[in-house]
Amino acid sequence: MKKVLIIDDDRELCALMKKCAEQENLSAVTAPGGVAGLRLADENRDSLSLIILDVMMPDLNGFQVLQKIRETSNVPVLMLTARSEEEDKVSGLRLGADDYLTKPFSINELMARVNSLIRRYTTLNPTMETDTECMTLKGMVIDKTNRLVTVHDNMAELTGKEFDLLFFLAANKGRVFTKKQIYTQVWEEDYAFDDSNIMSFISKLRKKIEPDPEHPYYIQTVRGVGYRFNREA
Repeated sequence: MKKVLIIDDDRELCALMKKCAEQENLSAVTAPGGVAGLRLADENRDSLSLIILDVMMPDLNGFQVLQKIRETSNVPVLMLTARSEEEDKVSGLRLGADDYLTKPFSINELMARVNSLIRRYTTLNPTMETDTECMTLKGMVIDKTNRLVTVHDNMAELTGKEFDLLFFLAANKGRVFTKKQIYTQVWEEDYAFDDSNIMSFISKLRKKIEPDPEHPYYIQTVRGVGYRFNREA
């Protein structure tokens, strides 16, 4: 059963969202604030399919919570706010939110967005996929078993970490990752995180797999956020 974490200091709304999630055959846990939410997010890191996160909370606000979550997790985050300012939405999306809903909202709309985000995450997240030994993309084949990559029938000579990076992005194609997220997922403890190092690594990988590295088709830059693998590839 897929699990949802709801972080909101409005206990009545939390209870309502939990009940609605359970009616959709989802498991739901709730937290009354940012600190408790981060603790539950960490405890349930491997089982969460979605986090519903309120922006305005008394201890840690939603942006602070989101920033901490994105240091270690790519789980989809749907943010809730009583404010409709565009700046708030942009800030949340830049920090890694996947969707935004302004209060008051329809429960039907909330659950439609919840199910859509979970469906997308289940499709894109490699830990939720069946073990795909060979990934066939437009003009590219990634052989996971033998750790080989061919681009337009030509073998790409990749290092171990270049293969790991490419496979991670391709397995999550269409999903945007910050440089910090990429580091956490690919290098773990083997590499000292530095924005310029990640950018350099992406640049080297592009030179090996892109038909035109100056105008990348596969690994796209999302300005101010990070990188994604082309959804259409």
